[in-house]
Amino acid sequence: MGINHRYSRGHLGFTWGLLVSLLLLHIGALSAQTTRKAGHMDYIRTYSSEAKRQMDRYAIPASITLAQGIIETGAGTSTLAQVHNNHFGIKCHSTWQGKRTYKRDDNPNDCFRSYPSARDSYEDHSLFLKGKRYQRLFALRYDDYRGWAKGLQLSGYATNKGYANMLIKTIEDYELYTFDHGEYPSWYKGDRSFTPTHSKPTHATKYDRPMRPSYISYGLLYVLADQNDTYERIAEDMGIPAKKLAKYNDTPEDYPLSEGDIVYLEPKNKEASLRYSTYTVRIGDSMHEISQRYGIRLERLYKLNNKDGDYVPEEGDVLRLR
Repeated sequence: MGINHRYSRGHLGFTWGLLVSLLLLHIGALSAQTTRKAGHMDYIRTYSSEAKRQMDRYAIPASITLAQGIIETGAGTSTLAQVHNNHFGIKCHSTWQGKRTYKRDDNPNDCFRSYPSARDSYEDHSLFLKGKRYQRLFALRYDDYRGWAKGLQLSGYATNKGYANMLIKTIEDYELYTFDHGEYPSWYKGDRSFTPTHSKPTHATKYDRPMRPSYISYGLLYVLADQNDTYERIAEDMGIPAKKLAKYNDTPEDYPLSEGDIVYLEPKNKEASLRYSTYTVRIGDSMHEISQRYGIRLERLYKLNNKDGDYVPEEGDVLRLR
């Protein structure tokens, strides 16, 4: 359902003149803003360097490690984290030879690992994920946080049906994906002790006409992202400021695009087309992905469903699109 990226009957080639005319008819749409929590940002500032160190050693995305720590500890506020330095809710299991603590979880008196330091917890978490159960995750790209989130849930890391979606939302709300590239979120003002490992690509050539095929579906113009694409590249090719592209697509300007992602060239609609009235959430879905799939402004999707920015869709939830 929705947009077929390559062969939809709704795909029509667009002339530049018509593209300009249509763009001039529209003004920028306001992106849905998520209120970032001070405690979450403090946690990220405290542990981002350790998450990056673990990524360099074990090829586990720093974004995933940080998001798991935030979710499992309530951003460092849980007793497990504060007293026992357990940041990932890892239980004892039969192989654990270290200190232990007990608390109610799936059972009244479950056994959890207790660590001398937070660094020990982060190290043990990496080694835990290197086990056979999660081995297939390491076939993913190091920065494929969506794939990692889905894979963790499918591999049984957590019983919560919304776990993958919670990870993805946390990563995107706090721009944790930037750490996967050795960079920093736009809001970050903490210790910058690690050196960026990637620089943003630049283009020497400027164009005065669109250099990519554009399509239309749901009455909206869009292009498809290439491998390793950025808003800056699309902006140069299509003659539309990167800032506007980010706004039209409800993301920050440094949002990581994947090959085949839809990038709208104009503001999205206030609701889905008549053909699509509801959507049933699947594992790994985020509100942003759903809004892109059906060409709906993110703020409107939240409003249609009477949800605020803290809502995390769970598998099986039915969302209104109109």
